[in-house]
Amino acid sequence: MAAVAAATVVGVCLTVGSASAGTLSGSLYRDPSSAVVRWVAANPGDSRTAVIRDKIASQPQARWFANFNPSTVQSEVSGHIGAANAAQQIPVLAVYEITNRDCGGASAGGAPDLNQYQTWVSNFARGLGNQTVIIILETDSLALLTCLSSGEISARNEAISTATRTIKSANPNAKVYLDGGHSTWNSAGETANRLRAAGVQYADGFFTNVSNYNSTSGEANFGRNVISALNGMGISGKRQVIDTSRNGGASGDWCGDDNTDRRIGQYPTTSTGDSNIDAYLWVKPPGEADGCRYTAGSFQPDLAFSLANGAPNPPTTAPPTTTPPTTTPPTTTPPTTTPPTTTPPTTSPPNSSPPTGDGCYADVAVNQWAEGFTATVTVTAGKSEINGWKVTVELPSGAAVTGTWNAQASGTSGTVQFTNVSYNGRVAGRQSTTFGFQGTGTGPGRIAVCVG
Repeated sequence: MAAVAAATVVGVCLTVGSASAGTLSGSLYRDPSSAVVRWVAANPGDSRTAVIRDKIASQPQARWFANFNPSTVQSEVSGHIGAANAAQQIPVLAVYEITNRDCGGASAGGAPDLNQYQTWVSNFARGLGNQTVIIILETDSLALLTCLSSGEISARNEAISTATRTIKSANPNAKVYLDGGHSTWNSAGETANRLRAAGVQYADGFFTNVSNYNSTSGEANFGRNVISALNGMGISGKRQVIDTSRNGGASGDWCGDDNTDRRIGQYPTTSTGDSNIDAYLWVKPPGEADGCRYTAGSFQPDLAFSLANGAPNPPTTAPPTTTPPTTTPPTTTPPTTTPPTTTPPTTSPPNSSPPTGDGCYADVAVNQWAEGFTATVTVTAGKSEINGWKVTVELPSGAAVTGTWNAQASGTSGTVQFTNVSYNGRVAGRQSTTFGFQGTGTGPGRIAVCVG
């Protein structure tokens, strides 16, 4: 992303009361195959691993689509969306493919021209399914225009507007946000003008702070001013999402590669308590480089550790939930694209039986495709509360677990035991919690036992 010089902006402090959240509700999807999760799995003995695992790898982050791959992007999106839908959680996808991306800077690239960009976007959109998904559309594309002529700016605006409508047409439940820069870049009025020119009227709103570390309160104040300016243009109902992945520290150089004074900010959530803000997201994955000292987009454990070390622990009072977002209840209609599919298997595997007294039992729902599967497991307590649980799953020959969420796995093949994590071990009587895993091969034949 672009190196951006910060300017001093004087904001008006507004008090946020007990306003409800924005238009989103539900838990965000944690990708079990992200770069940080893979690093943690491959480096169990590293002194930095525990901190990175507990404070970064445990959290939902955006999946970036930044390679120009029109022939394969649909299947890549479909696979990611299928796993998120199986977990009944909301995925965040960052599209970073616009022509002349980053004005040729450290993150240069993108589609060769805007016609090929639209082809890529159309293929991308076909993989989105029909459930809620958050799209962060083209970071820096509107805030950074210094390398473009007036004609090129107009063409880019039209391309982003068309991309927004293409995504919305493919999945009406997609929530699309356009580039709003950040609070120390362009003014709120200029940002609103650029958003209007790029078709924000077709989008759900705008995102800020992906390219900087400004405080959440400062970004929220800036966002209110942008929304006010849009309202003055006759464009109403737009909301903000804020990247909080790296804004928990003090001021300093913009580039995270060289700055050890930054910390992760507020943990990702759709529960913002602010009717203007739909979500606090980790769009820029903590630990991925900006391109100053390391290759842009590469995961660097020293950067991740610097951001996480000394930062607060994730909240334990509001554990993640797999309750589907209220705006789009889950459907068993399969997406129109290639598998994975949300259609359940034609035969339901036998599960452990409900206890007549105390203890727990577990049910599994499997989404199977040609080469792999995802499984969502519901753990239900008996008559009395349980404080800790363990579920044993038997995998058929050739199957292997490749990722787990909301649980810890012991083993990857054969008989695999899953135990609770810190925030979901306590389950009240007759209540439930869920966890999930994905893998290669054929999904689990049965759940052998649940012990609570």
